[in-house]
Amino acid sequence: MQALPPLFINDELLLINKPAGLLSVPGRGLDKQDCAIHRVQLQHPEALIVHRLDQATSGLLLLARGPDAQRELSLAFAERRVHKRYEALLQGHLQRGTDWQTVDLPLLTDWPNRPRQKIDHANGKPSQTRYRLLGFEGPNSRVLLEPLTGRTHQLRVHMLALGHPIVGDTLYSSPQDQPPAAAVPGLRMCLHARSLYLPEWGLQIDCPPEF
Repeated sequence: MQALPPLFINDELLLINKPAGLLSVPGRGLDKQDCAIHRVQLQHPEALIVHRLDQATSGLLLLARGPDAQRELSLAFAERRVHKRYEALLQGHLQRGTDWQTVDLPLLTDWPNRPRQKIDHANGKPSQTRYRLLGFEGPNSRVLLEPLTGRTHQLRVHMLALGHPIVGDTLYSSPQDQPPAAAVPGLRMCLHARSLYLPEWGLQIDCPPEF
């Protein structure tokens, strides 16, 4: 297990760039103990998890340095006082435009097919995502994504609902539907937590993706 050095660290928190394919926290079973929090704790044993990224998602992951900081940061996340933006490659070409658009579709766990989520207008939880087209790259669209809520797989399902699933996301798009460009970033899902802004801490970090 290799330590993950922080991109930023102070007395209260630290930020890392989590690799795609690495769990944020340990899963069930001995084969799922290698994870971001354990790698960080090799150098910073006081580090505690504040939020999570999907295993397939790369990018900025915030950790607290001790229980007091964990409570403060967790509350800031719960009250939406932490601002996050993601960058992604989507299959196909989104409609042109430079303005921010919003997807407002309620999400619910698809229990027979979990961990998949689904849109459910009757029972789903309110879920909103802002997105902005950055440009086209071959058959794909590069976008910025801003989750206004924090539902499981929210960005993935909302982009699928637009008809443009995230490149490399084989949970919501079968491998045979993936474009050839999916092989370019190394068969990974092209979703990256790019920026994190904590106004109360005076902290703004940007971490560009590798795809």
